[in-house]
Amino acid sequence: MAAHGEGHTQSSNRPNLTIETAKKEKWICIYPAYINSRKSAAEGRRIAKTNAVENPTVHEMKDVLLASGVLLGVENKMYPRDPNRDVVYRGRLRVKMLKDDGTPLYEKFPNKKSILLHLGEMIPKLKTRTQKQGGSDSGGQGQGKKKKKKR
Repeated sequence: MAAHGEGHTQSSNRPNLTIETAKKEKWICIYPAYINSRKSAAEGRRIAKTNAVENPTVHEMKDVLLASGVLLGVENKMYPRDPNRDVVYRGRLRVKMLKDDGTPLYEKFPNKKSILLHLGEMIPKLKTRTQKQGGSDSGGQGQGKKKKKKR
C-alpha cells in the first residue's frame, strides 16, 4: 500500500511541477559568488568580506538553508560574471521569499541580504568546514616542533 501511495504522490506532483516551475520564476536567485570572500564587489560579491565565506558551494548553501526551514530549489546554472567554468562552481539556489499575498514568508529572513548574511555566518560552522580547519591545527603543532629545533 505504501508503494501505491508513493506512486500516487508522484503522479499528482507532476502537474504541480509545472505550476511550481512557473512560480519559481518569482523566487530569488542566490549564486555562491554573492557570498564568496575571494570575489570583489565587481565580480559579484554582495556582502562585506568580513561576513563572506571563502569559496562556498551550492551544496553548503543548500544544507544551511534547508536546516533553517527555507523552501528552495537548486538549479544547474552558471554565474554570468564568473570566468571559471569548472563544474565545482556550478549552481544557483532559488529561494521562495514571499507568500502569495506579497508578505515575507520567513520572519527571520525579510529580504535577500538577510539570507546572504545568514549563509556567511553559518557555512563556516558546517562539519565539512570545521574538519578542514582541524587539519590546519596540526599545522600549528608542526610550528611548535620548529620551536623545539631552535633550542
